[in-house]
Amino acid sequence: MLQTIKYNLFHNWNAIRIIRLVLSVIIIVQAVQIHDVLFGLLGVFFLYQALSNTGCCAMNTCSPTPTTNSNTQEVAVEFEEIKNNKDGKNAEEII
Repeated sequence: MLQTIKYNLFHNWNAIRIIRLVLSVIIIVQAVQIHDVLFGLLGVFFLYQALSNTGCCAMNTCSPTPTTNSNTQEVAVEFEEIKNNKDGKNAEEII
């Protein structure tokens, strides 16, 4: 359990996680300056999200997973050229 917390604290930092950390510090400093407890709780909530790498979404998807796809297969795509025949003329006659 302690290793999981340590791993989440030091790994997988992305832009959203850094934004949450900066936003939480700004909110907590402002809450202390204006003596507002609810505003401070909001800052602590963002700080918890940043440090634990969780979100506030539902359906057991709170922790973002790194996107790694090892089963990449190339698929041959066939293209079919479609020509527009305006006024019943061939493409060579139009040019």
